[in-house]
Amino acid sequence: MSEPIGGFALVLHSHLPWLPHHGTWPVGEEWLYQAWAHSYLPLVGMLERFAAEGRRDVLTLGVTPVLAAQLDDPHSLRAVHDWLGNWNLRAQYAATRWQRDDPLLREVAAAEFRASAAALGEFEGRWRHGFSPVLRPLVDSGVVELIGGPATHPFQPLLDPALRAFALRAGLDDTTARIGHRPEGIWAPECGYAPGMETGYAAAGVRRFLVDGPALHGDTALARTVGDSDVVCFGRDLEVTYRVWSPKAGYPGDPAYRDFHTYDHPSGLKPARVTGRHVAPQDKRPYEPALALETVQRHAVDFVDTVVRRLHELNDRHGRPGLVVSAYDTELFGHWWHEGPAWLEQVLRLLPARGVEVTSLRGALDAGYLGGRVDLPASSWGSGKDWRVWDGEQVADLVHAGAELQRDLLDLVAHRAPSVGRDPVFDQVVREALLALSSDWAFMVTKDSAADYARRRAKVHGERYAELASLLRSGARERAADRAARLRAEDGLFGDLDARTLLTGK
Repeated sequence: MSEPIGGFALVLHSHLPWLPHHGTWPVGEEWLYQAWAHSYLPLVGMLERFAAEGRRDVLTLGVTPVLAAQLDDPHSLRAVHDWLGNWNLRAQYAATRWQRDDPLLREVAAAEFRASAAALGEFEGRWRHGFSPVLRPLVDSGVVELIGGPATHPFQPLLDPALRAFALRAGLDDTTARIGHRPEGIWAPECGYAPGMETGYAAAGVRRFLVDGPALHGDTALARTVGDSDVVCFGRDLEVTYRVWSPKAGYPGDPAYRDFHTYDHPSGLKPARVTGRHVAPQDKRPYEPALALETVQRHAVDFVDTVVRRLHELNDRHGRPGLVVSAYDTELFGHWWHEGPAWLEQVLRLLPARGVEVTSLRGALDAGYLGGRVDLPASSWGSGKDWRVWDGEQVADLVHAGAELQRDLLDLVAHRAPSVGRDPVFDQVVREALLALSSDWAFMVTKDSAADYARRRAKVHGERYAELASLLRSGARERAADRAARLRAEDGLFGDLDARTLLTGK
């Protein structure tokens, strides 16, 4: 094979906040089960096809510890199995309702029946013990590079350094326990960065992380060492990434694709195509799988053309092959964008034929896509590329509450007598604190996406933390133990979390 014209690293960020036992519809566990069925199952299927072909370093897969905990959780495993069965029944019901309607609607129902039956069979055959046993062979064989993150996806720049370090250690430890590999890379929650954070990364054994392109002033052609450390950052190439999904446009909005927002409410299925940006739901045309597939093929070619053009530009500018890092939420592919998994597989198959080296972040460093040092500014991948989504005026109350909770927790830790063994109450105190500090709540409020649910979740976990902390301070051990046990039945993620290490820093 001739020398590649450059490298392409796809990075997928798989994340949902902790949802079990905290509501079902319209926001709650349903969100998890839809993403599981329409994104995670198809993604694993694609990766296993590449594994069977002997492909390695296909992509970099981020799985946040809080999502992994849900995908291995017994309650979630039982409930998603029920959900998949219900999806199959809903498809059968739709086929009966649409028997005399448009033949396109009958085909939608038939396609949903086939997809749900396949997902149900795949789950029953391979996923009944959770995600970790399914993911581990893909990591062991090098098909994917697995990257991790802090335990409950907090916005790290707003954390006290001691709590920031604890959350990161807890997240990396949890991934190691599940998969047998300690991630060397992370997708920092929301790509949030504050100057100096690379020092904490180095101390935790993190060797590489993601930032958004503007943090590097758009110069994303090579990885960069950060500050005086050996820790490396990669920047998202927004010129390429936004071809798929941007704040204003992208492939998923094409008229031929299935419309995410239009439901047939009796069956819960989505039978319409986008049709047009300003077309009312009742006026949208029925979904046509063949038309959508033609559009997938056209968009895959367009994206590959964009990557190739970009790599030629980088080569001309720098006098050496460059790297395109294209990074997305995993849930875009399948959950939000129905045709996304098919598009993704086509792209990953077409790129090598055009002379592009498809690789992971780890593989990109091995291939020499590394430049000089950089001093990064405070940044994120949110609106304005600063921190406004997570510390702006709309969420000032959440920021204040989070800061107060952190101060109270560190005071509680400082005044605790050392214990010989694990303290289940203290462990639950820390779990509730970490859940209250999830970055998702501020994001959902700022973006007005189920804002009431987000505020309620932040409040619930903050109150649970305060209740347990008060019981500990008052010496009411028996009441505290009983309450912690009941809370653990709902918020029992990270069973190995040891709150004592928040005190020791180890």
